[in-house]
Amino acid sequence: MGLDDKIKNAAEDLSGKAKESTGKATDNERLEAEGQGEQTRASLKKAGENVKDAFK
Repeated sequence: MGLDDKIKNAAEDLSGKAKESTGKATDNERLEAEGQGEQTRASLKKAGENVKDAFK
């Protein structure tokens, strides 16, 4: 996994956590769900990159 990919995935994860926290604090279910979705996408990308790295 390249450094750029790691940084992008970490940024997406942090952004998702912030949105989820803000959604919980403001009782905004849509924002909370959007944050959870971003975290899930970041996790899936990380898992995919780890699989690629395993086969190098």
